[in-house]
Amino acid sequence: MADNGISRRRLLGTAGATGLALGAAGGAVGYAAAPSSSDSSSGSSSGASSAKGLTSVGTDEVMFHGKHQAGITTPSQACGHLIAFDLAAGAGRKEATALLRRWSAAAERLMAGKPVDGEDTAVARDAGPSSLSVTFGFGASFFSRTGLEKQRPTALEPLPDFSSDRLDKGRSNGDLWVQIGANDSLVAFHALRAIQREAAGAAKVRWQMNGFNRAPGATARPMTTRNLMGQIDGTNNPKPSEKDFQKRIFVPADGDPAWMAGGSYAVVRRIRMLLDDWEKLGLKDQEAVIGRHKSDGSPLTGGTETTEPELDKTGSDGKVVIALNAHARITRPDQNGGAAMLRRPYSYHDGFDAKGEPDAGLLFICWQADPMRGFVPVQRKLDRGDALSEFIRHEASGLFAVPGGAAEGEYVGQRLLEA
Repeated sequence: MADNGISRRRLLGTAGATGLALGAAGGAVGYAAAPSSSDSSSGSSSGASSAKGLTSVGTDEVMFHGKHQAGITTPSQACGHLIAFDLAAGAGRKEATALLRRWSAAAERLMAGKPVDGEDTAVARDAGPSSLSVTFGFGASFFSRTGLEKQRPTALEPLPDFSSDRLDKGRSNGDLWVQIGANDSLVAFHALRAIQREAAGAAKVRWQMNGFNRAPGATARPMTTRNLMGQIDGTNNPKPSEKDFQKRIFVPADGDPAWMAGGSYAVVRRIRMLLDDWEKLGLKDQEAVIGRHKSDGSPLTGGTETTEPELDKTGSDGKVVIALNAHARITRPDQNGGAAMLRRPYSYHDGFDAKGEPDAGLLFICWQADPMRGFVPVQRKLDRGDALSEFIRHEASGLFAVPGGAAEGEYVGQRLLEA
């Protein structure tokens, strides 16, 4: 059904990552534009306009088929689930192939707002697609489990150890990884449950994490989101409009291995924020750690959120305004040999620990054509002296090869599994 001439199919999967940017704690954000005042007819009440805007959220649809999988440049959704699986005992390439066929078929229907084939749980009944995206990836261990060691990408080598790591191996890595995002929590859970049910007998859950972002339309105008530290989080991420975006984020058509053409590598990190310690800092100290103003994300050297920081600028005391260990300085691409990655995280809150401290932070997800030229050099530099490190803790980690999108009639991973 059309809404003021706009098709139900908004083609968000091909709309790019509007508003994606790099910011504090390595976050990224990209939202579809909030409904504008022009969406309401002259003389209509503000309540009617609001209801109309909210209704449009459910109609947004992300395309399953395409050159790249959905969920990479798709504008970030309000809620998400990350889930890793290990193949069941005795399962191999045959079972993995059947599983990816089932998963792809389910994802295609769910992303179109349709129930899955067979016995659907009806959790998302009455809801539209709500920008649902489902993304699939392979961990390094998948290739030995399926006899495909020769097809394992060299870029899938284990990430190096970092001094700030406090990793829980039970919540790290995995044979298979699935990312689910949607702008409605029931739609997202419906997809999560369907993916888990389809895995029965072939794979078992290794770990699962839940996240959230600001909902579309929550602000009067589209804005970069904030993380749980209250910082604007997502300002200088690579943008699809940049000429080298594809080269930095996606494996080229002539890349190695061939089955990864159009794909990308996802680094997944569960980063706990030590919020009790952070919130003890005064505003000036928090801003000094980040190198940006908390109010609007502008650099301490002045300007607006998108103004380039003047890293050499000094204050009346003769010291540089943006400290040498400020997060904004260390994460600048030009301070890291041009290293770039597309950050697309979710915040999380898993209650309170035995000390009464919030178990909360960032489900950090970044995308790049090669993690050794994207995530690794930046994290190594952060590990050597980022002022923010005192207030965060890396508790889980994973690296996954995410193949290109499936063409019509194909399933995700077909070029690998049927090679």
